[in-house]
Amino acid sequence: MTTESVPGYRVVAVVGQVFGVTARTHNPYNEGVSALRGGLAPKQISRHLAHWRDEAIAEMIAAARAQGANAVVGMRFDNREVSSSWAEICAYGTAVRIEAIADRGRTAQAA
Repeated sequence: MTTESVPGYRVVAVVGQVFGVTARTHNPYNEGVSALRGGLAPKQISRHLAHWRDEAIAEMIAAARAQGANAVVGMRFDNREVSSSWAEICAYGTAVRIEAIADRGRTAQAA
């Protein structure tokens, strides 16, 4: 979640920072061929970017689970050119363990 908390849950432990990275090469040949054909349509580019963001999120979630977390809060994205031929998309946040906050109304009725 991009929020700092999860409604209806409380943070019982902060595990630490986690991240997931996906890297992509810039292929001058493919980019040149695409340019000759009129380039990629904005819809195609958006689909690719969304897929790469999803990959970065999946890597971040896997890292959080590997450390014993069951949630990530404060999630953000970053991207940068690593070199003239590589770019990365990074998803990062704080891995935490959360538990549901008991519903006082249900607890009173159950007693």
